[in-house]
Amino acid sequence: MATPSKAKPADEALEVLLAQEQRLVFTHFDLQTAWELGSLLRATAVEAGHPVAISIRRNGQTLFHSGLPGSAADNDGWLLRKAAVVERYGHSSYYVGCKFRASGGNFDTDSRLDTALFAAHGGAFPLILAGSGVIGTVGVSGLPQVEDHRFVITNLERYLLDSGQLV
Repeated sequence: MATPSKAKPADEALEVLLAQEQRLVFTHFDLQTAWELGSLLRATAVEAGHPVAISIRRNGQTLFHSGLPGSAADNDGWLLRKAAVVERYGHSSYYVGCKFRASGGNFDTDSRLDTALFAAHGGAFPLILAGSGVIGTVGVSGLPQVEDHRFVITNLERYLLDSGQLV
């Protein structure tokens, strides 16, 4: 008989989020990759009628950005703040927010970071290059945070599969 897991549901959710980061890794990433990934995200969002802004950044440079009908300048601000969390912590913005909540904390107060610059809400995911680590971010803003996160990882996985980079 299997031993029941002693992990709390929050811990299991964190494990799932970390597994996503370990799985969704690029073997190569360049400007063409950013364009193709961004174009996939945009086409999928257009087809679904999502009112989102999309951003792909590497080393402080915006490689792809698109705002769709229904998105606003506020979404661009959210993208920058979510990306700042990924750059600071090396994990998805959703993971960081969940990690703070799982430990009984609140990112906005416990991180001691300026909330005008950092937002630990779902939607920004690290661009991870095999052998190098985090090289940038891909983000979406405009849906509820869980849906922003899910939209990014679903399309990132699709891109990596289609490009032969996902093992």
